[in-house]
Amino acid sequence: MDKFTVLESVAAPLRIINIDTDMIIPKQYLKTIKRTGLGTGLFSEMRYREDGSDNPDFVLNKPAYKNAQILVAGDNFGCGSSREHAPWALLDYGIRCVISTSFADIFYNNCFQNGILPITVSPEDLEKLFDDADRGSNATLTVDLENQTIRGPDGGQIHFDIDPFKKHCMLNGLDGIGLTMEKAPAIDTFEQKMSERPWA
Repeated sequence: MDKFTVLESVAAPLRIINIDTDMIIPKQYLKTIKRTGLGTGLFSEMRYREDGSDNPDFVLNKPAYKNAQILVAGDNFGCGSSREHAPWALLDYGIRCVISTSFADIFYNNCFQNGILPITVSPEDLEKLFDDADRGSNATLTVDLENQTIRGPDGGQIHFDIDPFKKHCMLNGLDGIGLTMEKAPAIDTFEQKMSERPWA
């Protein structure tokens, strides 16, 4: 998993509440267990017209936001079913950070396991970030995980809270497997001792 330290990017505003995991990655894309290739299906029911062409009205199809790595979204992001394909699709598209007032618990935790930083802010701060994001390519946000701040294009800062353990994992690029591998020397020592016991 890639480390998350500081991210500077245009932020795409998605002023929709209750974006569920089926909206993020519709069910027809769930046939794969690979984490790659799902970016094309991200928000597909909103991103594409019925004939498969881009919907020019959808935010990620607008030139200013095509390379956005930050998503500023409405309340209760990631609700619905617990499919891990949702953060896979976001990451495969290039989204590394989602900012909202609230997240569904399973989606929130899945983000951390896949290198996406979900940030919870107050409704007032979210409105400020929407205003910044609405400025398109003329404005970027800087997310600094170490200092737990979001800096706007005009220099204003918003502080956010994060669980210290989750912060440690993101800063060091550690998912569940990575955390286990940190303990590899101790595991190897234990296994060696056990192999020396013929009754074990």
